[in-house]
Amino acid sequence: MIAIGNFFFKYRNLLFVFLYLALFIPSDKVFSPDLLGTNYYVWPISLGLIITVLGQLIRGLTIGLAYIVRGGRDKKVYADKLVTEGIFNHCRNPLYVGNILMLLGVGILSNSLLFIAVFMPLFLFIYQAIVLAEENFLKNKFGSDFIAYCSRVNRWLINLKGLTATFKSMRFNAKRWVLKEYNTQYVWLVGIALLLLKYPEVTRNDSDLRNILIVIILTALTLIYLFVRYLKKSGNMVES
Repeated sequence: MIAIGNFFFKYRNLLFVFLYLALFIPSDKVFSPDLLGTNYYVWPISLGLIITVLGQLIRGLTIGLAYIVRGGRDKKVYADKLVTEGIFNHCRNPLYVGNILMLLGVGILSNSLLFIAVFMPLFLFIYQAIVLAEENFLKNKFGSDFIAYCSRVNRWLINLKGLTATFKSMRFNAKRWVLKEYNTQYVWLVGIALLLLKYPEVTRNDSDLRNILIVIILTALTLIYLFVRYLKKSGNMVES
């Protein structure tokens, strides 16, 4: 598993591209009119959005409170320090938990049985392997400190105990969240907008209205993305 994790760590960013494309592969539906009636679409849209937004919220809180270097070094697992504060004090892999919820949410939103039944389990297997590879590196580098950290903090389950105290003891860095996440946010929101095209019922089967709304949403998201990118590259927005 560690060897598998080291292999996929190199390509983990491409993994998300592959998974997002998989959302649009034709598939049987999880929620259908036959099972839930004419308003069946309310279920995948509501559940999908709640779960995927929760995932992004977890990522945002994690990055805003205590950022951890995620890029590795030379496409290999690497860490220059052991980060245990912020949300990392409640879960060893909160960013990955956020990613899982984000993908699960858009999978439900896509109403794709293929994605939920095949691609999500594959994604979870790969993530487990990556985490084992990372933990093997951290154990070898930080020794007893990391072992003690593992003994008190769950790998996947977020411990809500003491979470309020954590928020009160730290300052949320909104600029860091925006600067580190604007690429992810853009791809995520564009994906959600495109997935909503699968539900003509949302605009009462008015295809012209649906197309206009999609163009407006995509244009607005792109302009915001370009503006934030400009602020970052020009140095007009920096982490405070």
